[in-house]
Amino acid sequence: MSNIKLAYITCKNNKEANQIATKLINNNLIACANIVSNVQSIFKWKSKLIKNKETILLAKTKKSKTKDIVNMVSKIHSYENPCVVFFDIEEGSKQFLTWVKQCLK
Repeated sequence: MSNIKLAYITCKNNKEANQIATKLINNNLIACANIVSNVQSIFKWKSKLIKNKETILLAKTKKSKTKDIVNMVSKIHSYENPCVVFFDIEEGSKQFLTWVKQCLK
């Protein structure tokens, strides 16, 4: 296991995703981010079916940074209950994984 995580964060739009990614990078919590625009989301919120366009923020980080990421995103996100989840990166380019670790010392 590489000890590297992929963060998955849904945002209301590109502007919010960019603001969150920039803040996380500037606070040394993520090495890099990708923003995927115009995603169709369907979910129930307060007993109501919601269909919205959202933006997905994908970010690479270390396991030791995940709690701080959740805390920071919760403070600056526009959603009352933002989706901030992490996936293990089991394998990948050794050079890339080393670069992520070096970025987050």
